[in-house]
Amino acid sequence: MAKLRLKITKGNPIRFVSHLDFAGTIERAVRRAKLPAAYSEGFNPHMKLAFASALAVGVTSEAEYLDLELTEAIDIALLDARLTPQLPAGIELKAAKYVEQPSKALMAVVNLATYDIIGSLAPGAVWDAVEASIDNFNREVEVIYVKQTPKGRREIDIKEYLTEPVVVKPLLSNQQKLTLNLAIKITPGGSVKPVEVLTVLTDTYGLPVDKDAALINRIGLFVTNGKVWRSPIEL
Repeated sequence: MAKLRLKITKGNPIRFVSHLDFAGTIERAVRRAKLPAAYSEGFNPHMKLAFASALAVGVTSEAEYLDLELTEAIDIALLDARLTPQLPAGIELKAAKYVEQPSKALMAVVNLATYDIIGSLAPGAVWDAVEASIDNFNREVEVIYVKQTPKGRREIDIKEYLTEPVVVKPLLSNQQKLTLNLAIKITPGGSVKPVEVLTVLTDTYGLPVDKDAALINRIGLFVTNGKVWRSPIEL
């Protein structure tokens, strides 16, 4: 048995595919590539494949990670040659490596995600208003967001999950667009979604951006002790 760790993308062509369908697409690609995937035992065996963190529908990613168990190790170059032609548009294999066994599950060790949010300024908005809203948000010690769940109403402190101040900068190619950079903790007790941070920025702090038209892209997933950030492929 061998455990293979893959870094892949989820690009714009499949941004509205659910996580379940995304995982199913990977499984079908692995089968078509004839990789020696390992399966669970029992009445309904399933491929031993596990992701680091589920991605919300509509969000793209440059760095998704998954572990795939194989019945035998194969050369990484051969893996690339077999798997890459089977991946649809929007999914690209960026890196692969074998990890030592036994190893902790990706979901148990990945505890930080970084995002870029690209938004358009509202008509007539000025850059001073953008900077003022972000500065006001960053100065807050606590920012409460009310989240509606199937179990009822829940209040969460967004600042509890942000490891860095929100950074805003204009897109060089278009001064009417901006990029927000977020670094969000992933904890056993939960996390906050980038769209929730954006909602608070627009609705409470007056960020002059059309939140419904914003594009969210996950830049990276990391394992960090608060000082050093490492990607799962570097472990």
